[in-house]
Amino acid sequence: MAMSVIRTKRGMVKPAKETPLTTLDLSVMDRLPVLRCNARTLHVFRHGPEATRVIREALSLALVPYYPLAGRLIESKPRCLQIECSGEGVWYVEASADCTLHSVNFFDDVQSIPYDDLLPDHIPENEHVDPLVQMQVTKFGCGGFVIGLMFCHSICDGLGAAQFLNAVGELARGLNKPTIEPAWHRDFFPPQEAEAEAQPNLKLLGPPPMPDYQLQHANIDMPMDQIKQLKSSFEQVTGQTCSAFEIVAAKFWSSRTRAIDLDPNTQLKLVFFANCRNLLNPPLPKGFYGNCFFPVTITASCEFLRDATIIEVVKVIQEAKGELPLEFGKYLKGECVSGGEDPFAPPLTYTTLFISEWGRLGFNHVDYRWGPPVHVVPIQGSSIIPVGIVGSLPLPNKGIRLMTWCVKEEHKLPFLDHMHGAMDQEPL
Repeated sequence: MAMSVIRTKRGMVKPAKETPLTTLDLSVMDRLPVLRCNARTLHVFRHGPEATRVIREALSLALVPYYPLAGRLIESKPRCLQIECSGEGVWYVEASADCTLHSVNFFDDVQSIPYDDLLPDHIPENEHVDPLVQMQVTKFGCGGFVIGLMFCHSICDGLGAAQFLNAVGELARGLNKPTIEPAWHRDFFPPQEAEAEAQPNLKLLGPPPMPDYQLQHANIDMPMDQIKQLKSSFEQVTGQTCSAFEIVAAKFWSSRTRAIDLDPNTQLKLVFFANCRNLLNPPLPKGFYGNCFFPVTITASCEFLRDATIIEVVKVIQEAKGELPLEFGKYLKGECVSGGEDPFAPPLTYTTLFISEWGRLGFNHVDYRWGPPVHVVPIQGSSIIPVGIVGSLPLPNKGIRLMTWCVKEEHKLPFLDHMHGAMDQEPL
């Protein structure tokens, strides 16, 4: 993709007003080692001629109620993460590109996106900062812009990050304050159980040997009428309803299984993370923006997935989701969950498939003054962990885009053939 990006300004954006200087405890879930990483995304907007200034000013305003995000992660003792609310701010980069978004097709082709140009570059060591949030706003010749975002996962899950960005958008549009008041509330684990965060009853497995394959990227686009037809067929056969996510997850898992063609007795896992805010008693407040989710792990044989209909696989997924309140409740109490293994550390092998639903997080509704994004692009975190992300088709299209990094090169074409063929014509 022939384009040049010039970064014109870098620096910290601090809260617009004085904020509390304090130290806040993170929750037991926030402190999970698996979350010690940055989530990276691109947000593509068709129009926004003054975006760099407007977003910078709104970001400063949003950091007043969301002041912990302007702080720093500290570790007072091993595995005891806290947020030092220092008011230092978030890292903000302004940039410009020498082309239009139309000329790069609004970055619809994920494989050719110049991520390093659109994400914030490395912060110089002499800045002595380690921000929780980093953002680059790149202007394009058409008046559109792209936000490259890096967010510390230890302080926000996807819902929380989207809540913060929507607050920035509301302030950019002139609201006096965000419509949702942020709530810290990181003490939802019972105090007596929080000390047992290592989950001593679980089998702690050593890291598996690292594979040497490179997973291939593929997008599968599904028009909404196709999804509705499959949901309708499910209801006609079972008398029950199912979600679009369940349909996509079932097709994804079974199609990939047929493509990789392992021994029939091989046990395969499907893992997705479910929001648990409403499973607590009382439920977490609406403005909570920390991590509160739990992995739903489903195990089935290669033979079952190869031969099962979409209805049968959806039923298996629904049964596993039905166990979520019980499994999450056990985890909160420090009890051994089903299987006895750490639910947050499933085996990272070719037989484990992760799927994540992004359509309901709220990123697609963020409006900084000029309308919502054309689309939101998640950035691959690993080339060896099979993953699929369920998002929306780029506007103005309506439907679902499954963004995947899930198969080795020799399995890519069979996977696409099974996926497209199954979506079009598989009997229910």
